[in-house]
Amino acid sequence: MSDNATTTEAASSAERPARKVREGIVTSNKMDRTAIVTVTERVRHPRYNKTMQQDKKLYVHDENDELNVGDRVRVMETRPLSKLKRWRVLEIVERAR
Repeated sequence: MSDNATTTEAASSAERPARKVREGIVTSNKMDRTAIVTVTERVRHPRYNKTMQQDKKLYVHDENDELNVGDRVRVMETRPLSKLKRWRVLEIVERAR
């Protein structure tokens, strides 16, 4: 029994890797409890070394439907919530004007 107890303690004390956190702007909130957040990041082209902007659309879980188009939000990666939804809202950094 002590072996089983030590393995559960080791499993609970093992830290899981840090989840990704991104900041972006809400581009759509037409769905129920879901918003689309566009994250823009600057990446260097592997061959030509030119810095370019790359946009990604993230489907974000918005439990209370409180996000509006134009809001700047911080989102965190989470377990799959639906076919496309893998992010949830951490905080609203800035409201749209």
